[in-house]
Amino acid sequence: MLKHKLYAVLFIFLGGLIFLCCPGEKGTTEVVGSSDYTDLLSLFNEFRAFDKPEITNGVPDYTATAMEKKYSELKTFQIRLAAIDPSSWSVSEQIDYHLVRAEMNGLEFQHRVLHPWSRDPSFYGDQVPRLPRNLEFPLQEEAITWLRRRFQAIPEFYKQAKLNLRNLSGVAGDLAMFAIHNMEENNSFQSLMTQLTDFHPDLVPDAKKATAAINGFLSWLQENQSKMTASAGVGKENYNWLLKNVYLFPYTWEDCRRIVELEDNRVITFQKLEENRNRNLPPLKPVSSQEEYKKSYMGAIEHVMNFLREEEIFTVQDYLVPDKYLEDRSGGKYGLGKPWPKQHDYFFNFSLREPLMEETHEMVGHHFDLLRVRRDNRPIRGNREHEGPYDIAENRNEGFAFGLEELLMHAGYLDGRSPHGREITYEQAAFRTVRALSDLHMHKRDWSLTEAMEFCVANAPQGELLENSPHLWHEMQTTLCHVGWHMQMVVGKVQFMKIFRDRTQQLGDKFVLREFMDEFLGAGMIPMSLIRWELTGYDDEIKKLW
Repeated sequence: MLKHKLYAVLFIFLGGLIFLCCPGEKGTTEVVGSSDYTDLLSLFNEFRAFDKPEITNGVPDYTATAMEKKYSELKTFQIRLAAIDPSSWSVSEQIDYHLVRAEMNGLEFQHRVLHPWSRDPSFYGDQVPRLPRNLEFPLQEEAITWLRRRFQAIPEFYKQAKLNLRNLSGVAGDLAMFAIHNMEENNSFQSLMTQLTDFHPDLVPDAKKATAAINGFLSWLQENQSKMTASAGVGKENYNWLLKNVYLFPYTWEDCRRIVELEDNRVITFQKLEENRNRNLPPLKPVSSQEEYKKSYMGAIEHVMNFLREEEIFTVQDYLVPDKYLEDRSGGKYGLGKPWPKQHDYFFNFSLREPLMEETHEMVGHHFDLLRVRRDNRPIRGNREHEGPYDIAENRNEGFAFGLEELLMHAGYLDGRSPHGREITYEQAAFRTVRALSDLHMHKRDWSLTEAMEFCVANAPQGELLENSPHLWHEMQTTLCHVGWHMQMVVGKVQFMKIFRDRTQQLGDKFVLREFMDEFLGAGMIPMSLIRWELTGYDDEIKKLW
């Protein structure tokens, strides 16, 4: 999955270890009313610069003093935004206003509710140095400098981490469990040390100090884990605030649970009907080697590309090509040149039989979205890859990619392939609804992490393959660290279908699938509620949010 995300600030840190960031000049705190769109653009640019952490000697400052100062200054930005009146603007410009508002609210939620720097050890536990897959040894001088600075910053970073997490009873126990598990399982640093010894021995002393700091932080977590007893869930009230003010979601926690439960009923029913329909057909056999796997997913990619063009699903621009996707795909866990795993992780037990849905989700959904966004030069709406800051457009990012798996099946992309593929479509969907229910109930604090994991194993198709799997650990961490992530995948798909229905009703016989899809994709990586407003003119949802 492309959900290799932790908090947005983590990614800022990765770059910040090398490039020292200075805070932008703060303007006057005097608030003056405005209805000029250019004032929104100026405020947005100023806020994006402000949102970066202060960096000292390559180490971001997440101390209590720094965070209190940041939160106080955020309030000034929010007051200035509230003084801008967008009511006379076009819908497109008003959408930009709401995107800026959502970003500011996202930072507020970080400070007011999540404060991961003081309650989530995994916020710091992901800082083990990793190199890009395509970086070859011996390293170039620029890469050497980059890596040396990272090594030198790590001891001070973990020293600060222990200080920031010193209120042990306020640290979330489940998040501490994730941090310990991930650091214990991560062996990439040892491989890096071996390569440094062979090619760059001058980097080894700094690398050893970094290693000692990492191991020291892990030991400190293990020693204090029993004292870390706070809940990782944010509570229903905070969850609802986040949905409304950050994700611009027109539903409450109760609404989302109802939608997810109805979807779970549907996909399980459809899965069983498909199994009965196909009961006399020979089963799909999973591929059993790297060569077979590569041939399988390459064939799936070629198939879906031809399908999109021939069936005129949406316009496939010249730049929408799988080249970079295939490069990343071949370098991953199942890439050629790596040993074929003795035990496959959960999702591969489906994709090794029929890879079309997974490749469609990742390539047609996420990769093509990424290619579009990188060509989007709109000053506010563009420049927000994947779900954007604070997961604002997660319902669009994951809801659309997930929706493609089943909706293209109904459009015909499984025709001519084994009918058992339809069963796999629903099996994968059923695991998404299980994860969404775990998301909802862990954050409402009904379920512990252990209970959520047990629920997934008991209720997901072939759930026995999930037990203690890397995939289950990954998905449960993302749903605790990214509140509402998995719920939005399911409900975002429902939102897309709502927009689809609204446009067909508006256009009647004039509705053309490709034109609708181009219109939808052209709206950009923004929440579904804003896309619906722009495409249909219906403002009933935005009125609930504003």
